[in-house]
Amino acid sequence: MKRPILYVAITNHGFGHATRTASVAAAIQKLCPDVLLIMVTTAPRWLLECYIEGDFIHRQRAFDLGVVQSDSLNMDKDATLAKLLEIKKQQNSLIASEVNFIRQNRVDLILADIPFLAPLFAKAAGIPCWMMSNFGWDFIYRSWGGEFAVIADWISECYSQCNQLFRLPFHEPLQAFPKVTDVGLTGGSPRYSVEEIRSLWGITAPKDKTILLTFGGLGLQQIPYENLKHFPDWQFIVFDQSAPNLPNLIQIQDRKYRPVDFMRICGRVVSKPGFSTFSEATLLDAPLVTIPRDDFAEAALLLEGIANYNSHQILTPEEFFQGNWDFLHQPVQPPKQTQPIAKDGNVAIAQAIINYF
Repeated sequence: MKRPILYVAITNHGFGHATRTASVAAAIQKLCPDVLLIMVTTAPRWLLECYIEGDFIHRQRAFDLGVVQSDSLNMDKDATLAKLLEIKKQQNSLIASEVNFIRQNRVDLILADIPFLAPLFAKAAGIPCWMMSNFGWDFIYRSWGGEFAVIADWISECYSQCNQLFRLPFHEPLQAFPKVTDVGLTGGSPRYSVEEIRSLWGITAPKDKTILLTFGGLGLQQIPYENLKHFPDWQFIVFDQSAPNLPNLIQIQDRKYRPVDFMRICGRVVSKPGFSTFSEATLLDAPLVTIPRDDFAEAALLLEGIANYNSHQILTPEEFFQGNWDFLHQPVQPPKQTQPIAKDGNVAIAQAIINYF
C-alpha cells in the first residue's frame, strides 16, 4: 500500500496562515505518521520546522499574495491589485503546472488555507480540496470596493469549487463555500515548561510585569520602544531583529523559539490583530492587548472574538503609538461570554483528514 499523500497549500501572506496550518499538519503527523505532508508555501522552512517535528516535503510556490504590505499595519492596494490581475492572467498555466506535480506525486487530497486557486487544482487533478480559514480573500477585497469587486467575484467562484471548509472561530460567513464544518481554535502549544523558559532567558520579573510584544512575520517599524524606560522593573520580550538594545528588553533571536513558547510566562501579549496570535493566546488564556485596523475587514471579527472569549484591552492607535503605555497599569477587561470557546481545531481537522484516508 502506498502512503497517504496530503498536499497542503498555504496563502502567501505573513506567517500567520503558515503557523496555523502547520499546527494542523503536525497534529495529522502525530496521529498518523504514515501521512506524507507536502507543504506548499513560500514561508521559510525553519518556520514550518518550529511546528512540524517529523519529515515533510517543502514545495516553495505562491498562488496568491494576500495583501502587499510594508509592515504589519501598512497596505499597498495598488500593488496588490496589479499582482492579483497578473495571477488571473496566469491562472491556466499555474493550474497546469500544479496538476502535473499533483499527479506525478500521486496526491490524494488537498488541504488549503486559503489560496483560492487550490480548488481548481483539485478539480483538474480529480481529487478533493478541503480548506480551513476564518475568512476568504473575497471578503477582504470586496470591502475595498472599486476594481476589487470583480476580483472578489472571481475568487468567490474559485472557492465555490471547494468540497469542504473547516470554518475557524472569529469568522465571516464564508458564503461562497457549499459545505461548512465549524471547528475550534487552532495553533501551536508551548514546547518548554514555564521554569525552563524563565531560566533559559533570564526572566526574573513576575508574570504580571512580563510582557510579550509580537507583531508577526512582517514586524512593525514604529514600535515606540522608548516607552519601556517607564517600566524599569518590568521585562519585555520581542522577536523583532531591529529592536534597540535596552536593559529590560529581551530579544529572541534563536529561531527554534516561537511567541507561543513565551505566552504562559507573560501577563499580557501585545499584538496587531492577527488570527494565529489571537488564537494561540486564547488557547492559553493569555490576556491580549491590541489595536483596531479599520482598513482590514478581518480585524473587526478578530477584535469581537477576543472581546467575547479572552481577557483583553483594545487600545486606540494613539494610545499605542503616541501614549506613554500607562495602559499596562490598567486592568484588562474580562471576556464578555461566559461559555468558553472550542479549542479542538487542530485535532478536529486532523482527525477528519485521517478518517478520509
